[in-house]
Amino acid sequence: MSVETRKQDIQTIWWAAVSAVSGEAAVSNAIENDSEFEPDQIIAVGKAAVGMCRGAINRYPHCSALVITKYDHADADIRSRDNVTVIESAHPIPDESSLEAGNAMLECVINMANGSRLLLLVSGGASALAESLPDNMGLADLQAITDDMISTGKTIGEINHKRKQMSQIKDGKLLAGFKGDMLRVYAISDVEGDSISTIGSGIGDCHRATGASSIIASNQIARNSAAQAAEKLGLAVKHNAETLYDDVFILAEKIGSQLATAQPGVYIWGGEPTVILPDNPGRGGRNQALALALSEFLLDKDNITLLVAGTDGSDGPTSAAGGLVNSDTFIDCEAAKAALSAADAGTYLEQHDSLFITGPTNTNVMDLAIAIVE
Repeated sequence: MSVETRKQDIQTIWWAAVSAVSGEAAVSNAIENDSEFEPDQIIAVGKAAVGMCRGAINRYPHCSALVITKYDHADADIRSRDNVTVIESAHPIPDESSLEAGNAMLECVINMANGSRLLLLVSGGASALAESLPDNMGLADLQAITDDMISTGKTIGEINHKRKQMSQIKDGKLLAGFKGDMLRVYAISDVEGDSISTIGSGIGDCHRATGASSIIASNQIARNSAAQAAEKLGLAVKHNAETLYDDVFILAEKIGSQLATAQPGVYIWGGEPTVILPDNPGRGGRNQALALALSEFLLDKDNITLLVAGTDGSDGPTSAAGGLVNSDTFIDCEAAKAALSAADAGTYLEQHDSLFITGPTNTNVMDLAIAIVE
C-alpha cells in the first residue's frame, strides 16, 4: 500500500465516522422515533446547530426556529428560511454575540406560552457560543476567565463546572423558565460520559416531569462507524477506545509507544486531549499539536499514516480540523520542536503539507485519532 493510498483510506474512515453522527441525520432519526411530539418552537445551539436544525425543519417546515452557531457555520439554505433566526458567535472565547445569543435563547424560552412545546437541540460548542451573565459580571470578565482555563490545560469538566457557576442559562437554568407543557432535548455529545448535564455546560439539562432528553450521537457511534469503514476497506481493526483524555504530550508518548510495536491494521482513539499554552501562543489547536507530537514517533516508521482531527471540522481558533502525518512530517526536527514549544503546530503542519482541513461538518463528538499501520 502506498503512502497516498493510506492517506486516502484514513480520510475515508474519518469521514465515515463523521457522517454517522451527522446532526441532520441524527435529529431526523430521533424525530422519526418520537412521532407523537410536534414542537411550536425549535432552538438549536452549538457547532452542529445548523445540521441539527435542518433535520428538524425538514420535518416541521413551518415551525419557528432559533439557530446559534459558530461564525461561518450557517449556510445559505438555513439563512434563506423566513421562519429561522440565525445568530453566529465566537468559539472558544465568547464575544458580544455570544451574550446576544444567550439572552435571545433565554427570552425565547421564557416567552413561550402555557401549553406550548419546545424542541431544544444541543451540541458541543454551546458553552461559548451562548451565554447570559449576572448583572455583576461583564464580557471582559467572562473572556479572561475562559482564556485562563483554556490556556492552563483545564479539562472540559473543570471548565464547565466554572461556567455553570457564572451562567444564567447553564446547569438547567435555561429550561427552568419554560412554562409550556412538553419539552424534548436532543443532544450530540462532545463530553466523556455523554451526560446531558455536561454537554454545553448543562444548557439542555431539565428536571421537569414534562421533559425528556436523548443523546442522539456520540464519540462511540463515530468510532464504531470508523471501525466498520476500515473493515469494508479490508483492514483489520486492532484497537478502538475512547482514551484521548490527557495532555497532548503525555498522549503522544502513550500512543507513540503503542505504535512502535503495532501489528498491521487500524488503530482508533477518541476523546478530547488538553494542552497547556505558553504566553502568546502561535497558530494551532490540540489536534494539530497531538498530530505533530506523534509524528516524531513516526520518523523511522514509513509504514504508518496517522490522522488526528476534531469531528466538528475545527481545532481551537483555527480553520483546520487537525493534522494528517507520516514518517516525513517531523523531518525538520528542530523547527518541529520549536513549533510545539510555541503552540504553533498549525504553521509547521501547513508548511509541510500536513494540515487536515474539512470545513464545518455539522456535528461535534470530540476528537478522533486514526492510524493505519501497514
